[in-house]
Amino acid sequence: MREFKRTDRVADQLQKELAVLIQREVKDPRLGMVTVSGVEVSRDLGYADVHVTLLGEQTPERIKENLAVLKRAAGFLRSQIARRIKLRHVPELRFHYDESVVRGQRLSSLIDEAVASDRDLHDEASEDDASEGGSERD
Repeated sequence: MREFKRTDRVADQLQKELAVLIQREVKDPRLGMVTVSGVEVSRDLGYADVHVTLLGEQTPERIKENLAVLKRAAGFLRSQIARRIKLRHVPELRFHYDESVVRGQRLSSLIDEAVASDRDLHDEASEDDASEGGSERD
């Protein structure tokens, strides 16, 4: 089996091109700072599921608004991709919000809190042991 499948190469190229196109060519003022975090292409190259993240405000309304803007711009983006990438058929673009970054940040903060509370408990236990040990010697 080959090391890289064609769909993977197409997905990588689409991700690069879409990242540039969304930032430079989509002029809708409602569109915030959007990052293309990944692209998955169907085996027949008919569809491309584009996963995006937002920088800044990430309320459900803001996410829905940005996805609507991207959905409306999908035809334009697809035509621009057709000019930039040599494919017989450019996949239909479907945009999805990628929660993995937000979830990762939340998990990271929970881990940091747990480590900090564990450190505090350890420090308190060390202080208690030191004060108990000092009173026995006196």
